[in-house]
Amino acid sequence: MIPGKCRSVSGRAANNVNCGLHLVIQTSSLPEKNKVEFRLNKEAPSFSGRLLQHDLERNYSSRQGDHINLVSSSMPSFPILQRSCEEKILYSDRLTLERQKLTVCPVIDGEEHLRLLNFQHNFITRIQNISKLRRLIFLDLYDNQIEEISGLSTLRSLRVLLLGKNRIKKISNLENLKSLDVLDLHGNQITKIENVNHLCDLRVLNLARNLLSYIDNLNGLDSLTELNLRHNQITMVRDVNNLPCLQRLFLSYNNISNFESVCCLAESPSLSDIAFDGNPIAQESWYKHTILQNMMQLRQLDMKRVTEEERRMASVVAKKEEERKRESHRQSLLKEKKRLTINNVARQWDLQQHRVTNIASKQDGKDPDSPSRDPCQMDGRAVSAFPEEVGSLGSALTSTLPGLSVIDTHLVEVDGDTLSLYGLGALESLDRNWSIQTAGMVTTVFFAFIDFDEIVQVFHKLKMKFPNSLHLKFKETNLAMLQQFNALAQLHRVDQLTVDPQGNPVVSFTLWKYYVLFRLSHFSLQKINGTEVTRNDMIMAERLFGILAHVASSELPQYRMISILGNARKKQFRCLQEIKGKKPGVVSEENNDSKRLIGENTNRAVLNYTTRDFYNEKLEETKEKQKFCKRYMEDLVKGAAEVSTKGAALQRLWPQLFIELVRDAVLETRSKNSYMKLCLQQIADQK
Repeated sequence: MIPGKCRSVSGRAANNVNCGLHLVIQTSSLPEKNKVEFRLNKEAPSFSGRLLQHDLERNYSSRQGDHINLVSSSMPSFPILQRSCEEKILYSDRLTLERQKLTVCPVIDGEEHLRLLNFQHNFITRIQNISKLRRLIFLDLYDNQIEEISGLSTLRSLRVLLLGKNRIKKISNLENLKSLDVLDLHGNQITKIENVNHLCDLRVLNLARNLLSYIDNLNGLDSLTELNLRHNQITMVRDVNNLPCLQRLFLSYNNISNFESVCCLAESPSLSDIAFDGNPIAQESWYKHTILQNMMQLRQLDMKRVTEEERRMASVVAKKEEERKRESHRQSLLKEKKRLTINNVARQWDLQQHRVTNIASKQDGKDPDSPSRDPCQMDGRAVSAFPEEVGSLGSALTSTLPGLSVIDTHLVEVDGDTLSLYGLGALESLDRNWSIQTAGMVTTVFFAFIDFDEIVQVFHKLKMKFPNSLHLKFKETNLAMLQQFNALAQLHRVDQLTVDPQGNPVVSFTLWKYYVLFRLSHFSLQKINGTEVTRNDMIMAERLFGILAHVASSELPQYRMISILGNARKKQFRCLQEIKGKKPGVVSEENNDSKRLIGENTNRAVLNYTTRDFYNEKLEETKEKQKFCKRYMEDLVKGAAEVSTKGAALQRLWPQLFIELVRDAVLETRSKNSYMKLCLQQIADQK
């Protein structure tokens, strides 16, 4: 677009055709005879086309060549340019010195009224001798060798400054050019945008083909409508959203690789035309949709008009992306909540274990008068057993992730084919009405931060609710004795067993795996802690612990042996009945499972495990029975003693009693009539 404020100037320049220019080069020390005079026949250039943004980068190759007859001179001073009165009248406000092989700016005498000055395609290294041209509006120094912007402080009326294709390294000395409308600095060596914030009237800024790596410091350019940054090394764009009038932005052929580095563009209220072609970002499949969904006001993208169909597709993609982000955010919240809950469960578990240890140490004979101190309580202050997690549970995290609860003491999670149970309260989930599909899909059950004795009590529920569970995992479950593995025999089937060393001291025993293989031989375990079970392992397990089952069964009381034999026989009979009731094809498919159940022989069955709670209950029950028996026997002995005492007393008193009885009887029957009357009276009284 042609800047409106300069349109009249460039329009008049376009009408300057075949103007004759009389150039006189002289020095102040030379006499009149040393003047060098030559005449130029030049076709005036058209500047209206060069004010287009794309033409600002061009090398004005469309211009016609000048026909110059120049007499060389080795004079040390600046050349002085003078025009005839006729030329001044015809072309009073413009002067073109294009392609004159000038190395310095000539002294332009008596031309203070000039408004357009063209020095392009020369060899000028410094801007000089134009400070008196205070009415100058258009200055073209394109394609020279200028290294510094200088000598322009007096040109307060300058509206268009073209310094493209020079050697400028820094933007400077533009403080007084507050009326500047177009600034072209393309094709230089500028590495930073600076010293332009005061140009509040600037509408076009061309910084293409420089050495810029990032864009910022654009505040104050309130009138800027077009910014050309093509062919730089830009990776980051900032402050563009602070340009209220920016409509066209050209970022082609830079190093922009993601939208985040130019996200400020989405906040620009007026941007309608943008170009990213030639950047790595333009090669991405999501490029166009991302740009359009974040910059809905665009009319052109990469010099192509944006259609309504493209906007619609971008809107659809934006909705899908928003849904994906919401889902991702939800998953992140759930993941963080899971982490916090597990940490909380771990702390509760750690505190509980410390309390148990403290109680056990007291029972082992510690000084009862010494003050007990909770290992997590010092000087009245609570000390977390997991100090590295204290910060993660603070108010900052809660405010960042609202809705997260860090007071949960258990967690139940089904992830694929794995059911994970954290904390004692998670065992209650086995009472839920699990769907058949979910329950059938679970093949791995993971227990963490739950005492093994508590887990044993829900094995029957696990077997019923999740019949396909083949892999058991234990972490922080207090597995400390080999006999605890006996409890696994009550399950339907186990193919794999994983016992994490953390919180399970039994793993430190050298022979624990062999004991598991021996006790659960009817399951034919395939893996223990991720290691394949071999035939040699089974043989070794039998050699090591086979005698143990024999000794245990031989030393068992007869009533217990009868009970165990009864249970074993019932189980075998039930399995045989199930096999008989199946069709032949079904029997062949489930034959292995049946063998597993039948395979638990009596010798191994006597190796069972009684939980601490059950043992304590039985112990309390036994104590109550002992107390009752003791009281009962004491009462019997006391009664027998009393009977014996009474018998002895009776033996001592009986002779005298007998004599008194005989005497009383003789006395009563001494008078027969009186005795008969007394008896009749007693009978009458009884009626």
